[in-house]
Amino acid sequence: MSTRAGFVALIGEPNAGKSTLTNRMVGAKVSIVTHKVQTTRARIRGVALEGDSQIVFVDTPGLFRPRRRLDRAMVAAAWGGAADADVIVLMVEAHRGVTEGVERILEGLEDIGKGRKVALAINKIDKVEAPVLLSLTKDLNSRYEFAETFMISAEKGFGAKDLKEWLAKELPEGPWLYPEDQIADLPMRMIAAEITREKLTLRLHQELPYQMTVETEHWEERKDGSARIDQFIYVMRDGHKGIVLGKKGETVKAVSKAAREELEEFLGRRVHLFLQIKVRPNWLEEAERYSEMGLNFKDGN
Repeated sequence: MSTRAGFVALIGEPNAGKSTLTNRMVGAKVSIVTHKVQTTRARIRGVALEGDSQIVFVDTPGLFRPRRRLDRAMVAAAWGGAADADVIVLMVEAHRGVTEGVERILEGLEDIGKGRKVALAINKIDKVEAPVLLSLTKDLNSRYEFAETFMISAEKGFGAKDLKEWLAKELPEGPWLYPEDQIADLPMRMIAAEITREKLTLRLHQELPYQMTVETEHWEERKDGSARIDQFIYVMRDGHKGIVLGKKGETVKAVSKAAREELEEFLGRRVHLFLQIKVRPNWLEEAERYSEMGLNFKDGN
């Protein structure tokens, strides 16, 4: 029996549900999921199995109108992920419909989508009535020739199985790209940093999350099977440091506890997590910070 393997790029506006769908398909948490937009910075690859097929999901940053260097690098990474994929899935939120952002993505697909199958996944279908859904489906398919349309709820799982089975059949024949038990090709250091950044993003409801980043500075495997992980939280101003610390250090303690617990569940062992907050006014202009996030600094020009 022949095997299949290939890359599937999930594209869409910020908050369309790409990370949630990646995690559901893979069956584990490999991509940061928050209520904040623009939380996925790097192209996180999650590996899912379906029958004899290995589906490698490229969870791209949301496509939006870029304003800063980091924004431009994220948008370049998103289109780069789509250009490298065997199959593209455009995710559109049912209740938001055809926004200006979706229209821009459809224009981009005219070029990027050539020579590869593009499927449409209308997400969050539980938020609209059936006639609205049918009208949106018709509208989108009149604007672009999608290979297939799926009605899904990434959060609740509805329709995800049908999409997964279709993707498995559409991938090229060939050997699997990753070992059977590997669910993500991101180094654990980056996954650990993303988990901590997610907890910070959920805890802080100001604009601050887009002006900070987390890096795993040191990872030590201990003899008792546990891991010591030291991370830096980089912020741009002294005032931001106080926000992350919180009153009597309560915020950073809560973030550390939540991140440690999730890391322990993810790794299946004890974790000793140590967080330090550092002020780096220009981290958004440092090439090294971008490479840590899996982005290309030059793409931000």
